[in-house]
Amino acid sequence: MRAASDAVPARPACYLLGMRAMLLPAPARIEARPLQLAERPIPAPGAGEILIRVEACGVCRTDLHVVEGDLDRRRADLVPGHEVVGRVVGCGPGTSRFAPGARVGVAWLHRACGVCRFCTRGAENLCLSPRFTGWDADGGYAEYLVAPEAFVYALADGVPARDLAPLLCAGIIGYRAFARSEAQPGDRIGLFGFGGSAHLVIQIARSRGCEVYVMSREPLHRELARSLGAAWVGGSFDPPPHPLAAAILFAPAGDLVLPALAALDRGGTLAVAGIHLSGIPSLDYERHRFQERTLRSVTANTRADGEALLRLGIEIPLRTHTVAYPLEAANDALADLRNDRIRGAAVLEIWDGRS
Repeated sequence: MRAASDAVPARPACYLLGMRAMLLPAPARIEARPLQLAERPIPAPGAGEILIRVEACGVCRTDLHVVEGDLDRRRADLVPGHEVVGRVVGCGPGTSRFAPGARVGVAWLHRACGVCRFCTRGAENLCLSPRFTGWDADGGYAEYLVAPEAFVYALADGVPARDLAPLLCAGIIGYRAFARSEAQPGDRIGLFGFGGSAHLVIQIARSRGCEVYVMSREPLHRELARSLGAAWVGGSFDPPPHPLAAAILFAPAGDLVLPALAALDRGGTLAVAGIHLSGIPSLDYERHRFQERTLRSVTANTRADGEALLRLGIEIPLRTHTVAYPLEAANDALADLRNDRIRGAAVLEIWDGRS
């Protein structure tokens, strides 16, 4: 890892060089190993953009949805990945926020239009013409990427890149989901599914005095939940021992919506954190929605969410549990994610700062 005092020199000639990247020629089930290691030109930053050399990129379930085609294909030969930690090595015209060598993070929201009715009221996560990293624009499963500097986060030195990477989506979306659940200090909150995002949310919830109840099908995940202070841990469909004031559904399984709603106390809220969810079975009004139980979705994030989560990461502080893979093992990382073999979050380690 590069020392905090070291600066990465800008190398204008680097645009003529090549980089390694994991490309997605066409979506397919992860068992088919659809990502292919390839050499491609290092991109040049345009107006308002910076070039980033990637230290690490987190592996998110949204990446799996992109790779397997659960989300509509946006472009050919896409480079996935949107939990990026790296160093600035080039600046396009009109940039001023970051100097070469600055440590930065890139998240899911690549850019928003800034002028639609949602952007102008502070809800850029609902922008009418957004672009997303690793879906519309090439992401961090590569040695370099470009990003609009206005949507890039400043990151501190001195923390390993693999520990920071999950904060850029698992942390940010988890933070927004926690806010959307309207959990208050001291409340009982339920987490359905316990992967990369939930293992950070439990730390946020406990920092606010909440009792956390975790429902997960995987023994590995249940063990991690206990180690992080869950008040109770059960299987995916096990009813918690007490009514919940709030709940968050992290698993992309629509059939968990009903037991999660049924577990809520009067006036409770269930926030669904994923970008993709399988079909939801028919609801029984009296059991699942009556007594002012609320079901709400979580859509992307604002930059304010990201800044708030990164501040919390320092204040609490948040501790990530990660499993590292080399860039060329991205298919393996996604397969392990899909099959619930990861304790915490998977991260691709791409550059250690020494070369």
